[in-house]
Amino acid sequence: MSAPGIPRPAPVDMAHHKHLTGLFAPQREEVDVHDLRVIGEIPADLRGAYLRNGPNPRFDPIGRYVYPLDGDGMVHRVEIADGHARYTNRFVRTPMVEAEERAGHVIWGGVTDLYTPSADEVGPALAGTSRDLPDINIVRHGGRLLAMAESAPPYRLDPADLSTLGRETCDGAMAVGSTAHPKLDPRTGELVLFNYMLEAPYLTWAVVGEDGTTVRPPQPVDGVDVPLMIHDMALTDRYVVLVLCPLAFDIAAMLTGGSLLDWRPGDGTRVALIPRDGGPVRWASCDAFWVWHFAGARDLPDGRVQVDYAQWTYPGGFAHGDTPATGGLVRATIDPENGTVDRQTVFDRDVEFPRVDDRTLTRSAGSVATVGKLGRGSDGWDSLWFFDPDAGTETHWDPGSLAVGEPQYIHGADGDYWGMIGTDRADLTSWFVLLPAADPASGPLARVQLPTRVPSGLHGAWLPV
Repeated sequence: MSAPGIPRPAPVDMAHHKHLTGLFAPQREEVDVHDLRVIGEIPADLRGAYLRNGPNPRFDPIGRYVYPLDGDGMVHRVEIADGHARYTNRFVRTPMVEAEERAGHVIWGGVTDLYTPSADEVGPALAGTSRDLPDINIVRHGGRLLAMAESAPPYRLDPADLSTLGRETCDGAMAVGSTAHPKLDPRTGELVLFNYMLEAPYLTWAVVGEDGTTVRPPQPVDGVDVPLMIHDMALTDRYVVLVLCPLAFDIAAMLTGGSLLDWRPGDGTRVALIPRDGGPVRWASCDAFWVWHFAGARDLPDGRVQVDYAQWTYPGGFAHGDTPATGGLVRATIDPENGTVDRQTVFDRDVEFPRVDDRTLTRSAGSVATVGKLGRGSDGWDSLWFFDPDAGTETHWDPGSLAVGEPQYIHGADGDYWGMIGTDRADLTSWFVLLPAADPASGPLARVQLPTRVPSGLHGAWLPV
């Protein structure tokens, strides 16, 4: 999407950008600190590491900074063993980050900027390129630790020190790119992914085997005739579930100064049920809604598919409605025979980052954890909510002044826990918090103080030893 002769963009007004200040302000220092301070007691049965990736510009950005798509990746790791904790953070060093570090300043603009550097500035290999942005998620599979981007190939990291090893295609399955949210099938060990593109075929899916080799190379999804942004997916034993909300890429508008993304609610939302055995896609449709993230999904005995997710009226930040976008936790039942989607609201308050025990990901059983708000008017997410859609129950934990991040289910040898990173609004200290999965509303078993502030957002993973 580069265009010749585009002038270098002006610096972003860091002091007045809500996603570059306060809880979201970039962290430029890389550290490695052992024996962190612990309030409470880390369960002795826990051995592993919590990792979180997120947008963190290496240098003050130029152009337009579109959160959460812009910003270089920084991976944060909290290692747990024998009741002790260690913290390490590292930038994902793409060729763009390395070139900027050599220059000592920012060179590339944002994801929606047309400006690209010249060969005189960055050399012929990088001239005319856009910034790589593996800053959304972190995934381990087939012996690879991957920093995931939004619809682009990931970068492989060294699990020992988090140093960047280079771009990764996973034996060709991610050659055309991957969603930031591939799904690991707990039954087969396969990693199932999709990728959206600006040109035909617009949407593909692929499968990486448990050993890291390609089981199914990128396959086009038939029936898609416009480029759409699709952030996440769901998975059942039988289907890859892709929800195509009407957020379309409009390159012509962007080239004339308009928005790259166009919300088209009149088009409605379509659901693709893609048989994992390679059969024809089954389609369903309903009124327009937006979804960033899914919890879990399952096949029902009668052939329908049930999916739990955080639903929004429209994608706030990428589309501007007359009223603020509102959300809730929703359970949708998709009927492939008659092409319908029946949506039932589980919780009608704004929530996000829904997570389940990943061992139940394709069976959608048990508790769904989300971040939420208690209505105190504070910035960021100020509480954690826990739902059992089957039982119709809910509970929450109030962390006080802590702005909490995405929860992660952690399976220990003797017990199960929810873990997340949060930052205190009062003093901007960051903490890794462990809650008992059996009673998360009772509060933390342990709070681990991190040696540096961790910018708010985005996604993480627990990697057991």
